Amino acid sequence: MRMKQSRVTPWLLCLSMAAGCATSSRDAKPTIDLQAHRGGRALAPENTLAAFSKAVGLGVTTLELDIGLTADDVVVISHDTVLNPDHTRDARGAFLASKGPAIRSLQLAQLQAYDVGRIDPASNYAKAFRKQLINDGERIPTLAALFDRVREMGADQVRFNIETKLEPARPDETASPEQMVRALLVEIDKAGMSQRVTIQSFDWRSLALVAQQAPQLPRAYLTSPRTLKDSRWTSGLRIEDFGSAPRLVKAAVGDSQAPVIWSPAFNDLTLAQVKEAQALGLRVLPWTVNERADMARLMDWGVDGLITDDPAILRDVMSERGVPLPARGR
Repeated sequence: MRMKQSRVTPWLLCLSMAAGCATSSRDAKPTIDLQAHRGGRALAPENTLAAFSKAVGLGVTTLELDIGLTADDVVVISHDTVLNPDHTRDARGAFLASKGPAIRSLQLAQLQAYDVGRIDPASNYAKAFRKQLINDGERIPTLAALFDRVREMGADQVRFNIETKLEPARPDETASPEQMVRALLVEIDKAGMSQRVTIQSFDWRSLALVAQQAPQLPRAYLTSPRTLKDSRWTSGLRIEDFGSAPRLVKAAVGDSQAPVIWSPAFNDLTLAQVKEAQALGLRVLPWTVNERADMARLMDWGVDGLITDDPAILRDVMSERGVPLPARGR
């Protein structure tokens, strides 16, 4: 049976930054931004160098990741603002019995005493990611180490979608938006990666700071049903005043010289919202899409990219539908 071809919109972010675009074996530009969520945590321990290396080798457009600041102001890669007992072991090799200390409370040397190379098999997390390979000895990496690893792999086409992990309701648990953005921009500049980075956040205060301090960087406005109902996440803007999430994002963006993305939770997204957002000049890049049927449906809707825990499945779906694939890394 001949597969129905999907209708996809060009990934204009890549087109505007040709140096950062991946190519297929036919040197065509991908029309879907394939983003490996937390490095592709379905396949390797999340947000580790092992995961990012595997994703680059598999072939993705973008590595999606999260960052926080240590007590000594080092930018590190972690989804959680505190050490997560589901995948964190102490120096004795024992999984943490409960939530550990905040990333912000630990010096880098203290943080890297913990091993994040496997999931606790007794956790619900383990049930959700049965394919994840064990890689004992993985440490929470610095952002600088990730940049170095991708450079060593010669993956000059791979982009980075970096989320600032902040908690407006728990401001003492993380660095302030100002501290985090300042440190992040320094690392990006130091590594010479400004042409390959998008900065994303649920906490739009950090995106407003990026717009002021590095207006050339693309920004991705993350939303969930919870954050849309709480204006602490949306820089004081209320969705009730704008009528829809795309219009709320557009209001937060204002005038922008860089591409702007709306990243909603995929199961709350509708075709009408995709069209509305794109009509407003926004790219649409939903998270986190792991099932083949959902991937196909969203591609039919014309989204600009997909964030997935399992980039291998998304590559299969793209291939079946004739969508050009990102190059595999070395």
